[in-house]
Amino acid sequence: MNIGKKIGILILGLLIFSSCAEEKTTKVLRLAHTLDTKHPVHRAMEILGERLEKKSGGKLKVQLYPSGQLGGERECLELLQIGSLDITKVSAAVLENFINEYKVFSIPYLFRDRPHSFNVFDGEIGDAMLTKGDKFRLRGLTFYDAGSRSFYTKKEPINSPKDLEGLKIRVQKSNMAVAMVNELGGAPTPISWGELYTALQQGVVDGAENNLPSFYTSKHYEICKFFSMDQHTSVPDVLLIGLDTWDRLTDQEQRWLKEAAKESTTEQRKLWAASEKESLDAITKAGVKIIKPDKKPFEKQTEVILEMFKDDPEMINLIKNIKSTK
Repeated sequence: MNIGKKIGILILGLLIFSSCAEEKTTKVLRLAHTLDTKHPVHRAMEILGERLEKKSGGKLKVQLYPSGQLGGERECLELLQIGSLDITKVSAAVLENFINEYKVFSIPYLFRDRPHSFNVFDGEIGDAMLTKGDKFRLRGLTFYDAGSRSFYTKKEPINSPKDLEGLKIRVQKSNMAVAMVNELGGAPTPISWGELYTALQQGVVDGAENNLPSFYTSKHYEICKFFSMDQHTSVPDVLLIGLDTWDRLTDQEQRWLKEAAKESTTEQRKLWAASEKESLDAITKAGVKIIKPDKKPFEKQTEVILEMFKDDPEMINLIKNIKSTK
């Protein structure tokens, strides 16, 4: 067990002990994540807590631990699995290391546009995906919008795939993200989100890829002055509850939680849209050059990634169903 996980368990143990009196009448669901408190996804979680407390008449509350207080995304998932944490938010790209089907969301240019992705997340495909983690003690509650991911660099802009050749690009610990950067000619370098600012500063990597709000709230714009909006993937965030916690809730409590999660998703999408505009305005004022390259060369060069699934009929069928969703 790594040090971060041990610390997380110790902190949670102390929290449980200190709140025993309150929990005689109130169930407190502990929700940990890695994002800054200014991030729109964090605000959505606050809304989730507000709605849940109101629906339950104070019987259910959410206690938030943001900014990686209890560890990174993988550590939080592991804490969920052993029942030491109740809820967390992770990128679907991290979740693919636990649940194979989540690789589908990291396929470049899978979605036609934002409405298409929402129809997938909110429909039968999304509902089925949220239960895929049950065998790993992880139950999905909802998908939060995480926008489109694009490349940003320190020294030179990315106008076409050839501009990525030889560049060390930070990626999430995702086989799909690694494959994508490889196909575009870059050198994928998995680094944890919390270590990325320093890695960029020290030249460990030449750039990274993420959405606009994360680029802004992380202050990576202080180092990287080129943001290329190639919008290669639209990987959602996934809100998950540990199956042990889920099973301890009554049917009514489960309904309250699902309703609150759905309502927080509706609000989160509005917050996200506003945050994208705010972030774009702010980084432009800070001197970041915004590049809007032709996406077709990027899409063409990454088509080969679909070959990874040629011997997996379930994944091929999932891809087909997503692409045919109206």
